[in-house]
Amino acid sequence: MKSLYRYINTVVLLGVFLSASVGGAAMAHAQTSQRTATAVFAGGCFWCMEPPYDALEGVLETTSGFAGGHVVNPTYNQVVAGGTGHLEVVRVTYDPAVVSFARLLEVFWVNIDPLDGEGQFCDRGEHYTSAIFYGNEDERRVAEASRQELIRSGRFGSQEIQTRIRPLNAFYPAEEYHQNYYQKNPIRYRFYRSSCGRDRRLRELWGS
Repeated sequence: MKSLYRYINTVVLLGVFLSASVGGAAMAHAQTSQRTATAVFAGGCFWCMEPPYDALEGVLETTSGFAGGHVVNPTYNQVVAGGTGHLEVVRVTYDPAVVSFARLLEVFWVNIDPLDGEGQFCDRGEHYTSAIFYGNEDERRVAEASRQELIRSGRFGSQEIQTRIRPLNAFYPAEEYHQNYYQKNPIRYRFYRSSCGRDRRLRELWGS
């Protein structure tokens, strides 16, 4: 009888242990999947850089803003007036377990004109130029490799890639009315994008 009792206790304890192990593994997986990272890209008008990333699996949020300048917490009017050194950028918050930084770069390239060093599409000036901002050394290496891969592809022949790779010192969100502009003002957004010639130029550069 005592032997049976000990056997039952052993089985029960084993079940508790296995249950705790499985539960712990599930919790660890949940914690891993909830880990997030951010990436910052300048591709001209920040309104137009949100949609391609919002549509990408693994992207949790996009935020329009400014980076690369010397003015703390600049306003939109300050940036477009010039002199702040900032570029219009989009910050992409993503789950690296689902989508990689390298994949974000692939999306970046096909949504900009990398040959234009004076702005992007109809928007001219330094604050509309394209750039990849890196937050750490790994991102810098991946960004540099991505740029070199584009050059080696020969897609643009001898034309120089103007997109810069820069360290991210600070990101400042733009005013609320700029966030998700394409969703809040779809008609105005589509008119702006069409009249700016963005999609026409992207098709010339990258095809359909």
